[in-house]
Amino acid sequence: MLTTTRSWFTAFTLAAMAVFVTGCAGETETNQVANNETHEDHDHDEHDHSGWWCVEHGVPEGECSRCDASLVASFKEKGDWCEEHDLPTSQCFKCDPTRAEPFIARYEAKYGEKPPAPTE
Repeated sequence: MLTTTRSWFTAFTLAAMAVFVTGCAGETETNQVANNETHEDHDHDEHDHSGWWCVEHGVPEGECSRCDASLVASFKEKGDWCEEHDLPTSQCFKCDPTRAEPFIARYEAKYGEKPPAPTE
């Protein structure tokens, strides 16, 4: 009886682990498909988007509309959009380089050092 119970428990545990791993793998594939977008200025799958900071664009990753196109509508709704450069005005360092200062300050507060210079 103990052997049968142990066998069922082992089978159930293995089945649960397989379902969990399969679910995680599917989520990863979905994220990879979303991250393989081609942007006007770069191929999105060339960059690592797993950290807090978007090294390419000099803003937090969760606020980078160039890496996450789903953020664009929200910036436009708030009236925070630079039509000339096709990115949030608050992140348009081309029009006004001082707009980078709040982002730099946030990075310094989090890591105690200056952020790397944006690569794009």
